[in-house]
Amino acid sequence: MEVKHGMYQSALPWLLLLLLGVNMYSVSAIEEYQTYFIHMDHCQKPSPHSTHESWHRSILKSLLSSPADDEEELLIYSYSHIQNSSAHIATYPESFGKLLTTHAPKFLGLQQKSGISPAASYGKGVIAGVLDTGIWPESESFNDKGMPPVPKRWKGKCEKGQKFSPSYCNRKLIGARSFSEGLRNAGIKISKEDDYNSARDFSGHGTHTASIAVGNHVPGVSYFGYARGTARGMAPRAHLAVYKVSWATETNRTAATDVLAGMDQAIRDGVDILSLSISINQSAYFIDSIAKGSLSAIEKGIFVACAAGNDGVFATVVNAAPWITTVGSGTLDRSYLATMTLGNGVTMEGTSYFPESVSFTNLTLYYGKGNTSKAICSDKSLDRNDVAGKVVICDSYSVDPSQQILEVERAGAYAAIFSNYTFPCLTLPDSSATLVKEYVTRVRNPKVKRIQFVLTKLGTKPAPQVAFFSSAGPNPFTPGILKPDIIAPGMDVLAAFTPNVPFVTVGNYDLVTDYALMWGTSMSTPIVAGVGALLRAIHPEWSPAAIRSALMTTAYVKDNTGASFTTQLSNSIATPIQFGAGHIDPNKAMDPGLIYDTSFQDYVDFLCGLGYTNGQMRHVLKRNEWHCNKKLSHELNYPSFMVVLSNQTTYPMSMNFSRVVTNVGYDTSVYQAHLEDIPDGMKIRVEPSTLTFTKKNQKQSFVVSVEINIKVPKVIHCFLKWIDQHSHIVSSPIAAVNLLT
Repeated sequence: MEVKHGMYQSALPWLLLLLLGVNMYSVSAIEEYQTYFIHMDHCQKPSPHSTHESWHRSILKSLLSSPADDEEELLIYSYSHIQNSSAHIATYPESFGKLLTTHAPKFLGLQQKSGISPAASYGKGVIAGVLDTGIWPESESFNDKGMPPVPKRWKGKCEKGQKFSPSYCNRKLIGARSFSEGLRNAGIKISKEDDYNSARDFSGHGTHTASIAVGNHVPGVSYFGYARGTARGMAPRAHLAVYKVSWATETNRTAATDVLAGMDQAIRDGVDILSLSISINQSAYFIDSIAKGSLSAIEKGIFVACAAGNDGVFATVVNAAPWITTVGSGTLDRSYLATMTLGNGVTMEGTSYFPESVSFTNLTLYYGKGNTSKAICSDKSLDRNDVAGKVVICDSYSVDPSQQILEVERAGAYAAIFSNYTFPCLTLPDSSATLVKEYVTRVRNPKVKRIQFVLTKLGTKPAPQVAFFSSAGPNPFTPGILKPDIIAPGMDVLAAFTPNVPFVTVGNYDLVTDYALMWGTSMSTPIVAGVGALLRAIHPEWSPAAIRSALMTTAYVKDNTGASFTTQLSNSIATPIQFGAGHIDPNKAMDPGLIYDTSFQDYVDFLCGLGYTNGQMRHVLKRNEWHCNKKLSHELNYPSFMVVLSNQTTYPMSMNFSRVVTNVGYDTSVYQAHLEDIPDGMKIRVEPSTLTFTKKNQKQSFVVSVEINIKVPKVIHCFLKWIDQHSHIVSSPIAAVNLLT
């Protein structure tokens, strides 16, 4: 149950005063409100009440000091699946979060006539729930051509609201709801100019993520000519239900109460998959709303994929509870280019997103006349008399590119060489930039003979790389669980967008688009959710942990040059705290050979091992009774292995990991343990080193012993691979991380 806490004596004096310890006082003219979560034990609901909501309302009514007090105003959401004294379990204040932003299917190996897509009937019968900013229902990505009937088990609906009619729903879009009471009751106004008071998407983020996950086939789309082709989601025959929980406001866009309400409704409606490209403020699992809501979903067998975050540095990963599949981002082998030919005839390529298929000819190059401050292009460093009508070269240094473009525009330049979407410009690699600078400084009258925009190139190398923004582990709360779990394409993904607001400005024109390129772990998350839908269609008996295990143990860690993954900007060697088990390979995930399964009780044992109090356990489990066998992080049956070190660690140190794998491949299989890329200072032993299976679903145990003999500078890692005679390769990363380096 969730109530709006009025800071005055007549509002819930018993419930909030005794249980929260809040000093209540009377306010004659102004009532100040704050939202709190109040979790009740559903097992103690009196039998006369048919629903949890009616019970919650009766409690409120009994506490109101006068008939004038409005029970409707105090009750925001009544949770039944996100449910938690005798009946009271815990109360916590509201918290807020944020959003985390067609070649991708081909890059992932998804084909029309072979592999996982046709085997899964393209996701037929699966229902994917997306919690985000809503939906633009008119988008062609949500047409229901070729869609099967709505499953009879579906309990959801499409709500009427501002510029949204239930008639917009069809066999593709089968559910659309919005949740905003948490924001409203926190005093965050949602105006008609900011957003639609309905499930309709205003910002485009939700439309983009939903179409990535399960969008239908739409031929002939592009972003102003870039990335032209057929757009489709990972599971184009899966059904879609959207839950709008994020809003276009000037402050916090996402209230934890709204996310919980949306997750509860999705569970009740009957989704099979949940995709959340959202994060709430990092906190312990018994407070973290997404962690608690996801645990309820996992108990119901719902696969949950969440974004790892876009902070791009050590120990910033979010949504890292072990029951969540935490998704980082990689790049695609596709780039968007402009070509430039200098006056000396040398032609080179650079990255550009300028949305016009135009070419410029015979322009003068300008590079600050030897004054390096002018080459930075910032803070009125350019003189209009020097640069007007010319192509300006801007050194990046540490200057924000958006500030550089404002300066170049202010000074009246015709084009520029640096990175930006909305101005005629291109980014050159260092080698090409050096050639340009040598040319412009040596030639009396340097010229650009031609710049040609709107070129799309496939086969870019190296790819994938770990995207520059993708948040890295370890998880600050339980670093013994390797996070993120996996990476998937998240850089410049083309998908549906809202054509209601300008996406880009070119000159004096604001341009809209119904398909846009966006980047972020927000984009990689629905890719994993959509692939999860394909796996659910093929293996309906698999648990959420089994789906995650299949994705992780079949992932790859080599790019298209055959080298180990690198990071996007620095080109340094990446590690599992950045890419988890590796990059997803959907076709291999369909037949992983072995899986590391994990039950709801395993997660209970893990939570017990964290040393939570009984009250904290009640809060995260939403019940008063549970069975507890304490499990430490390294004892959870996870498809990866993590050794946590500190500057206080005494070497040599050792740790044993016990694991159980289940045979989901051939009835008769013999797996041999192989260890790869063991670094200096690390010793690994696997016992037994051979696993023999004689039937499907048979389980076998093994122990991995890790010994570290040297002080780890930051991260070292290797891989354990179980290989059978049928060509199954079941791979797991083994990483050691020093938290205090």
